[in-house]
Amino acid sequence: MNNIKKLTLTAMITALTAASSSFVYIPAGAARIFPIQHLANVLTAVMLGPAYAVAGAFTVSLLRNLTGTGSIFAFPGSMIGALLASILYKKTKAVAFACLGEVIGTGVIGSLCCYPIALLFLGKKIALFGFLPAFILSSFTGAIIAFILLKVLLKNSYLKKTIFENDMVNRKM
Repeated sequence: MNNIKKLTLTAMITALTAASSSFVYIPAGAARIFPIQHLANVLTAVMLGPAYAVAGAFTVSLLRNLTGTGSIFAFPGSMIGALLASILYKKTKAVAFACLGEVIGTGVIGSLCCYPIALLFLGKKIALFGFLPAFILSSFTGAIIAFILLKVLLKNSYLKKTIFENDMVNRKM
């Protein structure tokens, strides 16, 4: 798949993810948790790689903040989750590890990165692990949906060929 096709696929996933954010979210205190973002992170991590996954996560977070459907906490969680999902998929070639990377990256590392943001930018004193349960629940839900969807997609020989054609060994970036 050439770079224009990858960019187009990233834009389509980003648009669908940002558009659905107005009606699919879980309110969790100061944050709005969005499982569709985690689904998109795993899909782009497996199908397109780290650069496109992180770029897609950043763009969705930006669009959600600009439209008022997201919070500033969307940036660290989604971008770290997309990056870790991509890295683990690159190392193992296993969809399950991409999903695990999303849960650890967003649910644990991303939620801990939200603590200084809440303290510095919002002036709110929260517990260090205050975001952890909601972020883990959201990322786990999105990762499970992505796992099931990718397993179904990989049963189709054409899609499987297309996905693995973009494998890290064959990528030109």
